[in-house]
Amino acid sequence: MVRIEIPSSKSQVHRLLIAAALSEDVTEIEYRGESQDILATKACIEAMREGRTDYYCHESGSTLRFMIAACGAKGVNADFHMEGRLPGRPLAPYDEELRRHGMSIEKEGSILHVSGQLEPGEYSLPGNISSQYFTGLLLALPSLDGDSTITVTGELESSAYIDMTIEVLRMAGVKVSFRDGRFIIPGGQKYVLPKRVKAEGDFSNAAFFLCLGALTEEGVCVTGLNKESRQGDRAVIDVLRRFGAEVEEIDDGYIVRKRCLKGIEIDASQIPDLIPVLSITAACAHGRTVVYNAARLRLKESDRITSTVNMLRAIGASAEELSDGMIIGGDAVFGGGTVDSCGDHRIAMSAGIASAISESEIGITDPGCVKKSYPDFWEDLNEYISWKKN
Repeated sequence: MVRIEIPSSKSQVHRLLIAAALSEDVTEIEYRGESQDILATKACIEAMREGRTDYYCHESGSTLRFMIAACGAKGVNADFHMEGRLPGRPLAPYDEELRRHGMSIEKEGSILHVSGQLEPGEYSLPGNISSQYFTGLLLALPSLDGDSTITVTGELESSAYIDMTIEVLRMAGVKVSFRDGRFIIPGGQKYVLPKRVKAEGDFSNAAFFLCLGALTEEGVCVTGLNKESRQGDRAVIDVLRRFGAEVEEIDDGYIVRKRCLKGIEIDASQIPDLIPVLSITAACAHGRTVVYNAARLRLKESDRITSTVNMLRAIGASAEELSDGMIIGGDAVFGGGTVDSCGDHRIAMSAGIASAISESEIGITDPGCVKKSYPDFWEDLNEYISWKKN
């Protein structure tokens, strides 16, 4: 059986890097895998430390949204250079709240000009927007001179990502509480991370090979994972069990094998990044699968509702696009074709998983876009394919 060791959690590494940048002490962060998004965050932190104003965040939404508030906490000026779809991805009402508390944020084409000292106080954000807005504030506000609160209006989506942020804050000795729909953030706190921190494995990336295991009789062993992780995409394990796959827990991961798969309903509100690869599993299950509460997928590196549906149709599966989700027909036999990745790493990797079980070759445009999150994906997938051939 193939054993795939998964790279470290991109989401956790982002947070650890920024917490370390806000600390006065030196912390060594150990992690596996150097994605383009992580390199972008490291480059922006280095620019902040050196007093430069040009910050290159490339296509990384996490880098941009976290670093805006971090720059405000430090009171430094920055020109964020954005690429791909990032200039068109929303910032409201996050930018409005930052402006209301002392910052200037102006967009000029693909450059976002940021300046001013972020001020403590009362903040408010709707819960059904990007969790990255909450994370940016939660990372920045504790270091300010006064106390702050963030009121959440409505239901909080992607809450697991916020749990990850609070976990990193606690690792750094920073206190944040949540009560009566508000985050309560005492000011004047110091970040004190341990001298050495090891990031855990990434469930978002593990999902590709866990789903591959669910589509193969021999199964796949995926290691490097913390089964108690706060990562929201750990939910892939429960979803695969609901599909009917066999999931076996081992010391540092899981073994997943194919059994009789059946279509299910999937609420995407807490796990939007899993939908492209879960759609591959759904297409091979018996009966239809319905994905709902997925409207935010339209604001990712591609419109992931449209690009996922187009991917499935290109390789011989049945799929129907809905305004906030999709309906996926079951019992598909992938027969080859060409998938337009739209430059989206998760579409490219999902098509790659389909190619591993396809009866004919599947072509994928811009396969190099996987470097955004999982640079070694094709090498790991080829390891499985080579093992299967032998």
